[in-house]
Amino acid sequence: MSDTGHPPAPPKALLIAAFFALYTVWGSTYLAIRVTVETMHPFLTAGVRFLIAGALLYALMRLCGIGRPTPMHWKNSAISGTLLLLGGNGLVVWAEQFVASGLAALIIAIVPIWIALLDWARPEGQRPSAKNVLGIAIGFSGVVLLVVGQGKDVHGAGIHVGAVIALVMACILWAGGSLFMKHNARPASPLLGVAMQMLCGGAALLLAGGLHGEIGQTDLSHFSGRSLAAFIYLIVVGSWVGFSAYIWLLQVCNPSLVATYAYVNPIVAVFLGWWLLDEHLNGLTLVAAAVIVVGVCVITLPRNFGEIIRSKIRRPAQSPARVQE
Repeated sequence: MSDTGHPPAPPKALLIAAFFALYTVWGSTYLAIRVTVETMHPFLTAGVRFLIAGALLYALMRLCGIGRPTPMHWKNSAISGTLLLLGGNGLVVWAEQFVASGLAALIIAIVPIWIALLDWARPEGQRPSAKNVLGIAIGFSGVVLLVVGQGKDVHGAGIHVGAVIALVMACILWAGGSLFMKHNARPASPLLGVAMQMLCGGAALLLAGGLHGEIGQTDLSHFSGRSLAAFIYLIVVGSWVGFSAYIWLLQVCNPSLVATYAYVNPIVAVFLGWWLLDEHLNGLTLVAAAVIVVGVCVITLPRNFGEIIRSKIRRPAQSPARVQE
């Protein structure tokens, strides 16, 4: 007998396509950002990207009949959008002027570690379990190995300490924005919430670009064709396809399974940076990448992960008995 108390399972092909987009698209955005900032300003570029993507997505949601958000929703979107997109994404874009895209992706991979720490630090926060403490220690060890093993920045000089600090700050701010979004009111439609965050975060990025002096320094004739192509890729594929796949998967899959993107994306980014941009890659960097991935796995996998896998394996053997009943 079928279980009519649950919604029908999504098509397998659609699930595969969504996970492929989540793994490869978000992993490839680090490469696209690196190419974009070769000739374009970081904060203005990111601001325009999210304003365009957010405005079109917001208009689409409203045309589909999604209700108008409340002032409280806008306030919370302004806070979370600023933390996530100005603090998180904006600092990544700025840092990739000086460090390889693969290094940036590997440092950003420790976001789940910062989420665990900040969740502990907040009022009535949850104390990390022994498993999480182990994952935190492993992840930070990997970052230390990564910085030591990288050695040079994208210009061939010593590693840019300011860019590494900016990436760590980006992790902290992204984690803070994620926790704020989790514990405060947001629209019932996840995609409408994403559009609002893009609009608010994009506006904050444009303001940061103005304060950084980027508006007066902008010369469209200096933009290369490949930087413009990467910029369009970030809007269409990174912001729309990647975000949409992520939001949809959160609704139809176990969140712990969706969270696996956190340790697949950096692998994709490191490979693409080495393959397409000839970024520096040595044995110590590969070891550091493996250590970071292990640390994030320890943090993100649920305590009963083994039981979940075993139940999935046993389920086909039990299905004939269910049919007979």
